[in-house]
Amino acid sequence: MALIELNKVSRVYEMGETSIQALADINLDIEQQTFVSFVGPSGSGKTTLLNLIGCLDKPSSGEIKVNDVRVNEFNRKDAAVFRGTNIGFIFQNFNLLPVLTVYENVEYPLIMVQSIAEKERRKRVLKYLEAVSMTDQKDKYPSQISGGQKQRVAVARALVTDPKLVLADEPTANLDHKSAFKVIELMRQMQRELKTTFIFSTHDPKIVKEAEIIYTLEDGRLVNKELVTNPDNQAKDKN
Repeated sequence: MALIELNKVSRVYEMGETSIQALADINLDIEQQTFVSFVGPSGSGKTTLLNLIGCLDKPSSGEIKVNDVRVNEFNRKDAAVFRGTNIGFIFQNFNLLPVLTVYENVEYPLIMVQSIAEKERRKRVLKYLEAVSMTDQKDKYPSQISGGQKQRVAVARALVTDPKLVLADEPTANLDHKSAFKVIELMRQMQRELKTTFIFSTHDPKIVKEAEIIYTLEDGRLVNKELVTNPDNQAKDKN
């Protein structure tokens, strides 16, 4: 059974008297524990597709299943609960809360969404801070750490709820090459150890190179699916 299933999904935004077709008739299945990239030019629909899968938006038509649940039928409250227990997010601009320490930023979803007891929260937070090599920075505030360190904190925050799925929108766009490589390696490690599925919207060739499946979008349509068996031998499966 696929972790994610989209059947004839479209998204139209109404801007006054103008209709903008962001996505049109998207069909795709994504299995668990895969490393997937959505690629395409700006405005092709990559971020819209991530937002629909992540229950941050609803399709104008079509069906979306995540973990065999029809998420397109959720109201706002149900969508928030589902996100909190099943999906982690990594944003391009980190979205760390400036008034909270590194430790508190990672702990935040365990308090606000999952209501985890303090002893278990501490165990999980320290586990993931260690995984991203940020334990020694846990008492600092976001303004006191580098961009690469902020993104590692964002990765820890995304994983601390033990989600089945992590969605990342241009996660390495603001990082230097060394920091980006470390973040990608960390996510690969988490994929292997935790069986997490990662889906990226990206222009970064470093991430695209690591992907097992590459979906290409143009003008809101899925125009190609590429299965990468290994870096030197790519098999293409055109839709």
